Amino acid sequence: MVGSGPNGLAAAITLARAGKSVRVIEGLNTIGGGTRTEALTLPGFIHDVCSAIHPLAVGSPFFQTLPLDRLGLDLIQPGAPLAHPLDGGRAIIVERSLEATAAGLGADGPAYARLMSPLVKQHVIVMRDFFAPLRPSRHPLTMARFGLQALRSAASLARGRFKDDGTRAAFAGMAAHSMLPLTNAGTAAFALILGMLAHTYGWPLARGGSQQIAQALAAHLRSLGGQVETGTWVEDAEGLATARTALFDVAPRALVTIAGNRFPAGFRGALERFRYGPGVFKLDWALDGPISWQAPACARAGTVHLGGSFTEVLASEAAVGRGQVAERPFVILAQQSLFDASRAPAGKHTGWAYCHVPNGSTVDMTDRIEAQVERFAPGFKNRILARHVMSPADVERYNPNYVGGDINCGLADLRQLFIRPTRRLYATPDRQVYLCSAATPPGGGVHGICGVFAARTALRRARWS
Repeated sequence: MVGSGPNGLAAAITLARAGKSVRVIEGLNTIGGGTRTEALTLPGFIHDVCSAIHPLAVGSPFFQTLPLDRLGLDLIQPGAPLAHPLDGGRAIIVERSLEATAAGLGADGPAYARLMSPLVKQHVIVMRDFFAPLRPSRHPLTMARFGLQALRSAASLARGRFKDDGTRAAFAGMAAHSMLPLTNAGTAAFALILGMLAHTYGWPLARGGSQQIAQALAAHLRSLGGQVETGTWVEDAEGLATARTALFDVAPRALVTIAGNRFPAGFRGALERFRYGPGVFKLDWALDGPISWQAPACARAGTVHLGGSFTEVLASEAAVGRGQVAERPFVILAQQSLFDASRAPAGKHTGWAYCHVPNGSTVDMTDRIEAQVERFAPGFKNRILARHVMSPADVERYNPNYVGGDINCGLADLRQLFIRPTRRLYATPDRQVYLCSAATPPGGGVHGICGVFAARTALRRARWS
């Protein structure tokens, strides 16, 4: 197994459970891929380098089969999953309770409840069918009802269902996790899934940092007899000659570099044509106190979406889709230290935030991101003790799977959402080589499911003897 991100570790666990001898090889000195945690700013402050909030981890059908809590993973539920502040001191709050969320939406409450209630009631079916390779569903009516809404654009669904601009903006903000223009077909699916997760599993954070997810997965793998080796970069598949089968938790571009000489030209070309999505520009802050939100309810939320009005959120993501940066970017912010005291010294706090930018952008978004926070939390800039900045190039250097800063490891539009990176999905023409990164279905997020299906494919097809 090359790469120790959640998908790589999930694939390794799946193979170990099947009785195979498994060795995970990681190039860096710490495991985790997108779930690493480091001291990026000042002594005593710890920051999630990439992923921070984990609705898919707690909702993952695979993770639910693992004893991760007994292995040290403590997922903390903030008071509310999400806040979306608006100008003037108002905020839309997405609560764990669907009923409480609807009650806070005023006239839009009944429409929100009608939209989300079927998903919440059938969330187990939706999770198992949506987070899987494209295949016939065992619950076609449930998934058809979901699909009718999910295939719409977030912009059209929000306009059609809601009257209040704040409700529309909050829905668009959840859809913006797609990293696509919100007028694109299929972007509504992201808002529906994230809203469903908020009301069923919450949007938790890991006590002590996201690194704890990887540590728990690795501990479980070792309990099954698996091995984990760090500090070794795999640059050529020929160096894995002693392995009967190799699974790669890498981007398609890296797979071409490592094992391209084992594939026919047509398959190499398909991997090289794989499309990557927008990048991110990320900031981490050491703060001398909590963020003082103009809307106090924002302090209850682990995640805060800073985008303002519905029109502004749409405009921000549309600009990125055109290859431009937004003057007022849509910002995703996490405030883990409000709920996890281990993140900062007593009385101090951390902040984590990013915005979307064109893939490989070199524009410094620091001032624009901080202006968006200041807009909804006056005085924020005065609380900054230190900051750590990651451009898209920095993000890719830290994790080569994030090509051009693309944390989803591939554009997640309808052409690439279910069929990625090629029609072979996890398999390659070489029956000993498989791909298990977020470039395969179901795509980005800390859930391990890409690894599980890749491992199952290998168990069916690989030459084990």
